[in-house]
Amino acid sequence: MKGKFICILSLGLVLAAGKIHAQKENSDSKKMEWFQDAKLGVFIHWGIYAVDGIPESWSFFNNYTNQENYMKQLNGFSAAQYKPDEWVKLIKDSGAKYAVITTKHHDGIALWNSKAEKATTIPKNSLAQKDVLTPFVSELKKQGLKTGLYFSLPDWIHPYYDINTKIKKRYQIKNDPQRWQNFVTYYQGQLNELSSQYSPDLIWFDGDWEHSSEEWKAEQTLKNLRKYNPNIIINSRLNNHGDYETPEQGIPVIKPHYEYWELCYTMNDAWGYQPFDTNYKTPNMMVRALADVINMGGNLLLDVGPKADGTIPEKQVEILKALGRWTSKHPDAIYGTRSGLPFENFKGKSAFSKDGKKLFLFLEEAKDFTKIYGLHSTPVSGRILGDRNGKVDFKKDNQGNLMINFSQVNFDQDVTVVELSFNEKIKFNENSKEENQSLSQILENPNVKLAAFEIAERLHAGNNIFNNSGLTEDGLDMKIQKTSKTNPEVMNWISKHAEALFETEKGLPDGHFSGNTVLSKDKQTLYIFVEGTPTGPIALKGIKNGIARIRIVGEGTLLTHQIFNKLYWSTTPGIIYIDVPKEKLDKNMTVVAVLLDKPIELHREKVGAIENNL
Repeated sequence: MKGKFICILSLGLVLAAGKIHAQKENSDSKKMEWFQDAKLGVFIHWGIYAVDGIPESWSFFNNYTNQENYMKQLNGFSAAQYKPDEWVKLIKDSGAKYAVITTKHHDGIALWNSKAEKATTIPKNSLAQKDVLTPFVSELKKQGLKTGLYFSLPDWIHPYYDINTKIKKRYQIKNDPQRWQNFVTYYQGQLNELSSQYSPDLIWFDGDWEHSSEEWKAEQTLKNLRKYNPNIIINSRLNNHGDYETPEQGIPVIKPHYEYWELCYTMNDAWGYQPFDTNYKTPNMMVRALADVINMGGNLLLDVGPKADGTIPEKQVEILKALGRWTSKHPDAIYGTRSGLPFENFKGKSAFSKDGKKLFLFLEEAKDFTKIYGLHSTPVSGRILGDRNGKVDFKKDNQGNLMINFSQVNFDQDVTVVELSFNEKIKFNENSKEENQSLSQILENPNVKLAAFEIAERLHAGNNIFNNSGLTEDGLDMKIQKTSKTNPEVMNWISKHAEALFETEKGLPDGHFSGNTVLSKDKQTLYIFVEGTPTGPIALKGIKNGIARIRIVGEGTLLTHQIFNKLYWSTTPGIIYIDVPKEKLDKNMTVVAVLLDKPIELHREKVGAIENNL
C-alpha cells in the first residue's frame, strides 16, 4: 500500500511538473508570438562615436584612440537635425514591426537623462543637451511599433566597473566586492529607469561575456525586469537567461535548432555611422537576405547608423525604402509565416502560413518553372503575389512531385513570391524521392530547359547518369547513344557543359546555395547550375575556402565576386556574391565553375550569439 501510495504520489508530481512545463511553454509561446510574427526589425546604433565616425566603444577599448580623445566626441554630438517622427515613419514604411535602439553602448553614455550614480548622459554631458531617447520611444508607440531597448552590461567608463580597456583593469572583484556590488546596483538602477519610463517590449542585452551570470546577478536582473513587464522579451545575451538567440552578421547556413532567433545585420561593415565605410550591400541583397531569414523561421534586425546631427545616411534610407517596396507588395508571405520546406523538397527559399494551409515560394530569378518534391497535399490554387496577370499552373504526379509552370509573369526585381493555397494543412514527406528519369528519356525531352534541369537534379543528388554513357570531358567526340527522338538541342547543351557533367559528384548540402550544384572528383571545383535570369548576383554561404577563379562553363568568361560579412575576428565565412552578366547567360541553363584553393571545406556549425570583436 505504501509503495502504491508513493507510486501514485510520484506519478502525480510528474504530471504536475509536466503541466507546469506545458503552461510555461504555452506562456512563452504566447509572449513570443508578436516577435515571431514580426520578421523585420530595425536596429539603431546612435551615440557619440558618430561624431568622428569611429567604432563604437571598441575604439578606446582596443586603444585605436585613447579614452580621453574618445570622450571629446561628446562636444560634437549635436542631434541638431534629429527628427524622431521621420525616423519612425521610415522604419514603419520599411515594413519593420519593431525597433531596437542603443540606449547605452559599452562606452557607458546614456541617451536618456539617467539619474543613476555617476552616469554620463547625452542630456547632461553632450553638445545636444537633450534627451534623445524619449521622443523616439514616444513615436514608436504612437505609430504602433514595438519598442526594443539595447543595453550594454559592461560600462567601460564607469568608475565602479572593473574593466577599463583590454589592457587595463581597475580592480579585481574578489579584492573589492563592494565596489562591484555598487556597479550592479548602478546598472540595475538604469534598467529600472528604462523599464518604468519607457515600458519596453524587449530588452536587447550585450556584452555578457565579460562576467559570469552570478557576477552580473542575471537572475535578479531578469526578476526585476519582469516586475515592470511580466511578458518582457530578452535576447540571448544575459548569460543564457534570454528568450531567443541572436546570431550576428553571418546569415545562418542552415535553420537554427531553436524556435526563436534574430539575425542582427549591418548594411555595410559598421554598426554606427562611419563616413568612409562605403561597402554597402545592394538593396537586392538585403531583400534576398530577408527572404533567406524568413525561409529559416527567423527575424532580420537590420542596422541603421545615424550621423551625429541625427540624419540617416542616404544609402541606408535607400535600402530601407527598397525593403518597404518589397514588404508592402508581399505582406502575406512575410508576417506571421513560419519556416518553409526542407531543401530536399524544394531547392529554394519558402515559407508556410501560420495555419499551414499556404506555401510561399521565393524566386530569386525569372524562370519558366520550378518543382516541389514529396507533397502529399495538392494545391487548389496558385498565384503570383502582386501580379494579377501572372499565370501559375501545376501538376502533381503519383510520387508527390509537383511541377509548377509560370507564364505572363512580371517577375519582381528582387524576389518574386508564388503563393500556393491548400484546403488542408500541408503534408509532405521530408525523405522525398525525385523522379528517376533515364538518360534516354531526358535526351528525348522537347523542352531543353526542363532537360537541363532534370540533369542538374540527378547530378546534384549524386546520381551521375553520364557515367559510362559515352560522354567526354570536353564534350567532343561523344558516343552517347541517340535515338530518332533525341533532341539535338539537349545534346548541344550537354556538349557545351560536359566539364560539369563528366565524372562529377554529389552537390552541396542544404543551405549553401539555393539550387543545384555538383563537385569535381577532386572536390576543388564547385559547379553551380544557374536557372533562368537571376535578379542579382548568385550567393554562396558557408564556404571556408579561398577562391582562385570563377568562370562560365563552356565559354570561359571570367567572373568577379564580392565577399560580405567576413569578420576578421570570426571563423564564420562571409557570403560570396558572384555577378553573372545577363548577356552571358545560357538560354537553357547557365553553369558557373568556382575553382577553390583546396578541396572544399564547409561551415555548418551551430549558430549562436557572436559577442566579441576584440
